[in-house]
Amino acid sequence: MSDKNTSTLQSYIDAATGTAQSLLGSLTGNTADKVQGENKQDQAHAKDALSHAGGTIGGLSVSSSGVAANDPNRQAGSWNQTIGSGKESLGNLIGHEGLKNEGRQQNAEGQAQQAGGQLNDLGSGMMDRAKGSVGGAVAGLTGDNVEKARYQAQHDQGKTLQRGVESELNKKA
Repeated sequence: MSDKNTSTLQSYIDAATGTAQSLLGSLTGNTADKVQGENKQDQAHAKDALSHAGGTIGGLSVSSSGVAANDPNRQAGSWNQTIGSGKESLGNLIGHEGLKNEGRQQNAEGQAQQAGGQLNDLGSGMMDRAKGSVGGAVAGLTGDNVEKARYQAQHDQGKTLQRGVESELNKKA
């Protein structure tokens, strides 16, 4: 479950607070306030980086918010790309145009399959984050801590799926 140490919003709030404290320290000549403000800014940047960290491992997305199962098409598409590239390379090596073309086609199909799975996970992740945030806020207002925890878990799973897709896309960029 995420907390204030992995919240993107909290990192922005902390950065703004640090900036204000540092500015106040500069204006008043109070070096202690200036240094504390700069330290808050550094911590906020670290929280922001942690909040955006994520990756995929064997069909799972992993982030600071937890672990979530990926759409099966993401891994299957990646596998088809690998096999397709291998066939294409082997076809090039032995001069077999049929195998080369078959590999090229399988690679392209794998890319499309993986992209479809990524799109599905990205969309459901964003939806889960939004539903979890809104539902958690309502549950917090009504004092229902059980529902609030359930919505927080939904938010965290969505964030994890989203960060997993983002990490795959960043690798390809």
